Amino acid sequence: MIPKLLNRATPRRRLPGTLDPVPLKNPQRRAVHMLASLLLDYPDEEWFAQLEVLEPHIAALPAPIAGPLTEFVAASRAAGSAQWQRSYVDTFDQKRKCSLYLSYFATGDTRKRGTALVTFLEAYRAAGFEFDAQDLPDYLPAVLEFSARSDDEIAGALLAAHVEGIEVLRAALEGMRSPWANVVRTITLSLPPVDRATQERILSLVSEGPPTETVGLSFLGNLPPFSPREGTGV
Repeated sequence: MIPKLLNRATPRRRLPGTLDPVPLKNPQRRAVHMLASLLLDYPDEEWFAQLEVLEPHIAALPAPIAGPLTEFVAASRAAGSAQWQRSYVDTFDQKRKCSLYLSYFATGDTRKRGTALVTFLEAYRAAGFEFDAQDLPDYLPAVLEFSARSDDEIAGALLAAHVEGIEVLRAALEGMRSPWANVVRTITLSLPPVDRATQERILSLVSEGPPTETVGLSFLGNLPPFSPREGTGV
């Protein structure tokens, strides 16, 4: 009889599936990011009321992006507000790998996160914006709104620098067959391709999850959509 193998040789882990970016003109990319920003927010009554306004903008996008967003909107209507809100909370508030806060994937609740949040604030300011909202500055819908409203390359660089977090979020949502995976998928399709080294970092985060050391972030106060500085014309 062949003896049972010990854990000395393990199958090679598979990398998350990569997506080929969809060629987009800058106005289209900004539209994708604004739509994703709005659709990833908490689905209150106002959220449902604006769907009819968003649908023509979704339909105007290339099919690989319009398709998932159209499917997502249809699913939200079919579910109804009460069920959709419960699903949102169960997904984004209860699961570490489904966090909507980008720096969390790399730093968790460790001392490094405070520095990461300050970096986000500095990026907003460098592009001529002041962040003035009730969420932390790394909140994905806020970063997407920043990308949609800013002509500065800083916004795009901020998203590209946190592609690992976005891809971990996508992998987690797709693994759960969550309808929100369709929205995050369109973000991935709008970003530059992911290289092998980045894929390996994503795999590590998918496997291990964010760091778990817990520290306070009170020195940031209630960092909170952001408002443009006077004279920016946005």
